[in-house]
Amino acid sequence: MFGLSELAIILIVVIAVLCAKKLPELARSAGKSARILKAEARAMKDEDDRAAPRVIQGETADPDAAKPQAPGQHQHRQ
Repeated sequence: MFGLSELAIILIVVIAVLCAKKLPELARSAGKSARILKAEARAMKDEDDRAAPRVIQGETADPDAAKPQAPGQHQHRQ
């Protein structure tokens, strides 16, 4: 009889013949989806890179400098 690979090939040919009119549209939408997914993954990676603190040798970070101040208050430096 038929093996699994032969059945898979027959199934692919049948789908291609029956859905020939829709294949270009399906391929186009699959390509758009892949581009969107790739762009979103790149954006998430860039966002993670920016969120990480940058360490520069020889400098110290002032944790109070990052706190928002109320209007009218001034930060006093020593």
